Amino acid sequence: QLQLTESGGGLVQPGGSLRLSCAIPPRVGTISSMGWFRQVPGKSRELVALILPNGETRYSDSVKGRFTISRNNAEKRGYLQMDNLKPEDTATYYCNQNPPNRVYWGRGTQVTVSS
Repeated sequence: QLQLTESGGGLVQPGGSLRLSCAIPPRVGTISSMGWFRQVPGKSRELVALILPNGETRYSDSVKGRFTISRNNAEKRGYLQMDNLKPEDTATYYCNQNPPNRVYWGRGTQVTVSS
């Protein structure tokens, strides 16, 4: 299996928080730059957070200051801490290397922000 597995999504009220996790299968080699992407129906998948091999992070303007990306290389896991969530954050969230490898796309985890 080469697909990454996302978890941690759910329904949350505006202003709430969620922590997403990304599990990297043992067969997958080292992922240098890891990204979190999100997609809503009818739109392209967009990169919202990126962590580089040296630990530097990058964020889209829409999530900057609210989301925090991190990773644990020893455990082969990635994380996305999402705070102060807004209704416009509602989407399916995916993790992958960046640039994405098509064989790594998992099923994603749904995040719904609604009161």
